[in-house]
Amino acid sequence: MSAASEAATAVVTAKSVEEREGVVIRFAGDSGDGMQVTGAQFTTETALAGNDLSTLPDYPAEIRAPAGTLAGVSGFQLHFSSREVFTPGDNPDVLVAMNPAALKVNLPDLKPNGILIVDRETFSEPNLKKAEYESNPLTDSSLDRYQVFQVDVSKLTIAALQDLNLPTRTMMRCKNFFALGLTSWLFHRPIESTIEFIEQRFKKTPELVEANIRVLKAGYNYGDTCELFRTSYEVAPARIAPGRYRNLTGNSATALGFVAAARRAGLPLFLGSYPITPASDILHELATYKNFDVYTYQAEDEIAGVGAALGAAFGGALAITTTSGPGMCLKAETINLAVSVELPLVIVDVQRGGPSTGLPTKTEQADLLMAIYGRNSESPVPVLAAATPADCFAAAFECAQIALKYMTPVILLTDGYLANGAEPWRVPKASDLPEIAVEFRTDPVGFFPYLREPETLSRPWVRPGTRGLEHRVGGIEKEHITGNVSYSPTNHEQMVRLRARKVAGIAREIPPSTLHGPAKGEVLVLGWGSTHGSIAAAVRQLQQSGRAVSHLHLRYLNPLPPDLGDILQRFEHVLVPEMNLGQLVRLIRAEYLIDAIGLNKIQGQPFKVAEIISRIHRLLEA
Repeated sequence: MSAASEAATAVVTAKSVEEREGVVIRFAGDSGDGMQVTGAQFTTETALAGNDLSTLPDYPAEIRAPAGTLAGVSGFQLHFSSREVFTPGDNPDVLVAMNPAALKVNLPDLKPNGILIVDRETFSEPNLKKAEYESNPLTDSSLDRYQVFQVDVSKLTIAALQDLNLPTRTMMRCKNFFALGLTSWLFHRPIESTIEFIEQRFKKTPELVEANIRVLKAGYNYGDTCELFRTSYEVAPARIAPGRYRNLTGNSATALGFVAAARRAGLPLFLGSYPITPASDILHELATYKNFDVYTYQAEDEIAGVGAALGAAFGGALAITTTSGPGMCLKAETINLAVSVELPLVIVDVQRGGPSTGLPTKTEQADLLMAIYGRNSESPVPVLAAATPADCFAAAFECAQIALKYMTPVILLTDGYLANGAEPWRVPKASDLPEIAVEFRTDPVGFFPYLREPETLSRPWVRPGTRGLEHRVGGIEKEHITGNVSYSPTNHEQMVRLRARKVAGIAREIPPSTLHGPAKGEVLVLGWGSTHGSIAAAVRQLQQSGRAVSHLHLRYLNPLPPDLGDILQRFEHVLVPEMNLGQLVRLIRAEYLIDAIGLNKIQGQPFKVAEIISRIHRLLEA
């Protein structure tokens, strides 16, 4: 029987529906199989189904690694649930493997008795050899511990398109939509949004619109009609606060946070940036907001990008620059200049694995010490970190507030996990966002460029060309108040201390820390950045089992919260999980003289909840 007739004559049988509280699904295939698109569209369908969710795109840095090899495997994991979701999930319940390499790379993570869907036709001798299989896993019983569904994805895709006279290569590029259609049926996802996506994405090539929609529906109908799948799964909508939601990534949230801040400050927004993974999407996103007085400049290199941004700050704009670790190294000198001239500038560092080029598409938290100390001389800069993809919006907004109020560069730390991960975001009303007061000096009477505001120690901001307020700025040390060039030893010390006091004074803006759990107890898990989800889920599980474990997550890393020292003293153990060799734990030990314990992971992957629970158990049993 041909594949087409098999699909057409599949016997419709009564199928059961099983309810589940949550599901973790991973799509895996070759870099050219469209796994990121598949995962992103399944995410959109899931958001529209009303579930809470969290995602983890995971792909190689190479634009196109050799097809069918282990190095070329691309994956996208999604955790969706009827309850609150903190992470993309530790191990998938469902794995969709589009070829042998994808199976070999991802199978160790699949839960026992998990659902495994494979494209049977791709398990040919050449592909098995590329994936370094000595025998075919579909026939050697090595998959007996899983629910294996061997589906002729490639064959059925071609069968669905055979009358369109498309090249075979073009038809094969549609097969990811077969997998999406099948899994959409399996979990009762609505496919209308994907149809709209296809119509928009391929609107210039109608034959591709027809082909992809036809394959999507073929996959959906295959699941609905074939005897192979006897059960589908339903996950009820999550109970969430009423409001208008959208699904967005951390990079999108960061971009929107800056647009919102610029609008509330009444300033144009200028981004000077050089493309670098995983920060480039902020540039792409902001380039679409020109109608909101947003200006984007793709510079020739990192130094030019931050230099242009600092120039825009001098000109009176809300100025930002975006980069990742290698770019931070190159921008250091200009950040120092921003410290010296005391102009508002936000630097976004989307951290990735390093050093040097390192792991461009993998996540890490190893730029913390560089952000705080990585410049010559005494060069204090406020440092904040976002905790979740949606939190990137609030973090970006707050960084802009601080930069404008204190006339200082501010560093915002996110990372690859936050940048590319997605979750539902409750869209705030513009009127609910605070106004950001900005005052440009226009009165020449009594003006001095370094005459500081008594509370914030910020200097006046003057638009260039303002009559009577002409003044010099530059990297050479300035005289206190007048701003004249000064080599006076005592003036230099005074200026160094003033700049340090200004940044330290930001601590009074920090609200009381939110402690999740008992105010004192056996273990406090102290985190920062993207470890939030894993820590929150781990601590919640332990609290439900009656353990006195609490969680405190830091947004403010320089300066640290004023109440942090008192909180740390109330716990027997302080555990600090970080995706580095122990940078925050080093700061905590030095600042508060406590024996904080590090939990460190430097694998380019976020913490699993089980890893944190295991370490806490060892502490509790010690």
